[in-house]
Amino acid sequence: MAIKNFKAPEQKEKKFNADTILVSNYMTTRLITFRPKQTVLEVMEMLIQNKISGGPVVNEKRELLGIISEGDCMKQIADSRYYNVPMNDVLVEKHMVTDVDTIAPDTSIFEVASMFYKTQRKRFPVLENGTLVGQISRRDVLKAALALKDVK
Repeated sequence: MAIKNFKAPEQKEKKFNADTILVSNYMTTRLITFRPKQTVLEVMEMLIQNKISGGPVVNEKRELLGIISEGDCMKQIADSRYYNVPMNDVLVEKHMVTDVDTIAPDTSIFEVASMFYKTQRKRFPVLENGTLVGQISRRDVLKAALALKDVK
């Protein structure tokens, strides 16, 4: 007669691997995006409605053209007052930032944390093959760090 071992299998210790903590696991994929021909007033309304501070400007192929933020809108408000120009017809394409740092979905969260610290940016668009697939924010990186607190 064979003796059976009823001992529970040993738990393997979870190994932390920085290469598996990627932007693609924590980025936001359901984005509010803007079009270059939208007015700045429309952008302001959408920022307030959605409680966001900015967002990517894309074309019909979801290719990134720039970023428009609260700061860009504030500049337009100040300029319209100073130059006495109505804001009704002011387009996003004239006020968006076009020099945008982007990252790939397979970038490590730790690398992105360093980028946030060094650049003082609040968000980075995530591009794959030239197409916008998501956005990673400072808050997303904080969530990733909290998710890792119990991992050894």
